[in-house]
Amino acid sequence: MKFGTKAIHAGVHPDESTGAIMTPIYQTSTYVQEGVGNHKGYEYSRTSNPTRSALEKNIAALENAEFGACFGSGLAAIDCVIKMLNPGDEVISTNDLYGGSYRLFTTIYEKFGVRFHFTGMSDAESVRALVNENTKMIWVETPTNPTMSIIDIAAMASIAKDSNAILCVDNTFATPYLQNPLDLGADVVMHSVTKYLGGHSDVVMGALVTNNEKIANEMYRIQNSSGAIAGPMDSFLVLRGIKTLHLRMERHCENGEKIARFLESHPKVDEVYWPGFASHPNHEIAKKQMKGYGGMISFTLVGNKLEDAFSVVERVKIFALAESLGGVESLIGHPATMTHASIPKEEREKTGVVDSLIRLSVGIEDADDLIEDLKQALA
Repeated sequence: MKFGTKAIHAGVHPDESTGAIMTPIYQTSTYVQEGVGNHKGYEYSRTSNPTRSALEKNIAALENAEFGACFGSGLAAIDCVIKMLNPGDEVISTNDLYGGSYRLFTTIYEKFGVRFHFTGMSDAESVRALVNENTKMIWVETPTNPTMSIIDIAAMASIAKDSNAILCVDNTFATPYLQNPLDLGADVVMHSVTKYLGGHSDVVMGALVTNNEKIANEMYRIQNSSGAIAGPMDSFLVLRGIKTLHLRMERHCENGEKIARFLESHPKVDEVYWPGFASHPNHEIAKKQMKGYGGMISFTLVGNKLEDAFSVVERVKIFALAESLGGVESLIGHPATMTHASIPKEEREKTGVVDSLIRLSVGIEDADDLIEDLKQALA
């Protein structure tokens, strides 16, 4: 079954009692049992809910996975993965990652004895050099947020396998439409479902998928024990959003390329971060492991002045100045003071998150209108 068909049909079946083609919203906390231990597969909605179950199967199918679990947010999904570790375990992570992930790692789990090493992962050997007997996990984000670095997933999988570590990939920016990390050797894939999978800026949710039964059992145990689940209404909305994921991603990619090339030629723009450029340091890796380059773009301004960046993000009329990404509407953000403000200035600047860096989530509007909006804002 090809992607577009899976997006619409995987995990979804007409309601047996009414024939409704859309998965019902099972807005219930509990389920009547015919006798002690004799139920219809559902006991309590923290443990499982039919609407959420349909979504979990759908997302798993899109990632060519056997097991899936949905959570109350992307960070709740990451939290579940890190809870699989023990004090003394070590994690190697990219140094260019979402600020919320960095905050979770450093302010929550480091005090429980989990150690994190942050390094540039474009060079696989720099990762291998950090591996030791305590390395239990490698955390990859590709493309990275916000400088769009590309990490070779297959190379990271080889290192993880050699060190008996779990390889986790945050696939939020690429989505299953553009990239399938499990097929490249990853053990776990995480999505901030809030973004492209939901696609309409009306849900906060996270998801994990895996083909490893042992990991899946831990995933479900932690999901049920910690209770950071996704609700049935949100699950319904994401099921609806995913039905157009393949169509939306095609337009995100198309618009993203047009805007990246416009920015590249603008005299007030210094650097443009977009993996579709042949000049991108890991363009060949992106070509190999992705089906397209997505709608996420970051750029810096000539002179690198904070006030210039503020001027641009406040002057746009179609782009909305807001957190998040991946919706049908175009968003603009200033990572240094928004999504990555929790990372110390000296650390974020090492990875390119400088004062003038602006991040775009290019939506599916008419590309000419978006370009005109950026043109007047840059003027």
